[in-house]
Amino acid sequence: MGTRRLSAVAAVALAAALAAGCSGGTAGETASPAASAGAPARPVKLTYWTWVPNMDKIVQSWNAAHPDIQVTVSKQAGGDDAAAKFLTAAKAGNPPDLVQAEYQMLPSFVAADAVADIKAEAGPAKAEFGEGVWSLVTLGTDAVYAIPQDSGPMMFYYRRDLFDKYGLKVPTTWDEYAATARALHEKNPKVLLGAFSSKDPGSFAGLAQQAGARWWSIDGEAWKVAIADEPTLRVAGYWGGLVKEGVIGDKPYFTPEWNKALNDGTQLSWISAVWAPGVLASNAPDGKGKWAVAPLPQWNASEPHTGFWGGSSTAVAATSPSRQAAVRFATWLNTDPQAVALLAGQGAVYPASVKGQAALSKDPDYFADRPGFWKTAAEIGATARGFTFGPNVNVTYNAFKDAFGKAIQDRSDFAAAVRAMQDATVADMRKSGFQIVP
Repeated sequence: MGTRRLSAVAAVALAAALAAGCSGGTAGETASPAASAGAPARPVKLTYWTWVPNMDKIVQSWNAAHPDIQVTVSKQAGGDDAAAKFLTAAKAGNPPDLVQAEYQMLPSFVAADAVADIKAEAGPAKAEFGEGVWSLVTLGTDAVYAIPQDSGPMMFYYRRDLFDKYGLKVPTTWDEYAATARALHEKNPKVLLGAFSSKDPGSFAGLAQQAGARWWSIDGEAWKVAIADEPTLRVAGYWGGLVKEGVIGDKPYFTPEWNKALNDGTQLSWISAVWAPGVLASNAPDGKGKWAVAPLPQWNASEPHTGFWGGSSTAVAATSPSRQAAVRFATWLNTDPQAVALLAGQGAVYPASVKGQAALSKDPDYFADRPGFWKTAAEIGATARGFTFGPNVNVTYNAFKDAFGKAIQDRSDFAAAVRAMQDATVADMRKSGFQIVP
């Protein structure tokens, strides 16, 4: 995602919030008998599974300032393998104290009773995050299952030089996006405005979020599954129509063909997330200095929204004997100005913290000639809708790939693909013993 640096920001209010959230102690953190007799107390030792680059260097700052709580980093591969490894460790009774959890995987951890409800300890941290990102760690309940770490608000990236060449305006609504795609295709059939990927369910989920979709929700002890809701069917029908017309591409993202189209200018835009500059720098190097960013086109221009594609949090294992110390570290890592600066600068993540986002100063090199990238990203991110993921998101995402891949191949109905996602998700949840309400 490229190196990002933060300037220092005032921390008076934040320090007060942390002090309020970190008082007291647990049985796992009490001083040893030797300490009460005047001998040095043994430090609380925590383990942290994460895939953020240079996290060991970031944690050094914590360890140096907190001799009473020492954190050891265990580098993980990330993705589905990391989630499966954590669930296996939790089931075996030997999980780490802390784990980096992608937002879409967090409900699976909750369903397995693998992570703790840390509301009592983490409540004051809520003020440091926008409502949309905070909803990702609460599952629509009063509980809090993690501290947000990084987020992925979606944005519209476009080749401004080619927009000028073809006399195009940046679309502000999805109707305008469709009209622009058709107009461009008429002017040059070899050039396309964008593409729909059947291999990237996270992108589709983010677009559905923007439209107001609520795929999962919790009703007491039961789940409600509404993947085939009106907003999602609207989004699917919209993109299915453009694919059938042939005015946008259907090559999956991150393939050699798609990379080439971005690099040579035969695809003029990409609907992506805040981490896109790093991808563009690697996959479309010839476009440096030619791309710009804008908010997503809107369904209702008077009520702007975006969705999330990507992002993760820091959760505490349910069986950790040092829960309060773990939450204290997780809160510091994701809200303290110095820590967030290190996360952004050395870990190359886009912080979920509102103050952390506001403090980003050096724009990505790929957009260095267009100052204000981070300011634009923060403004767009503030419009993100809340969303609740379900306990079997992998099943849903695999169903997306199967059903939408077939729909693109056959040029068949995208709405039917959404219903296939719904059916596969519900069937798997029932098989796993979840109670589902209409």
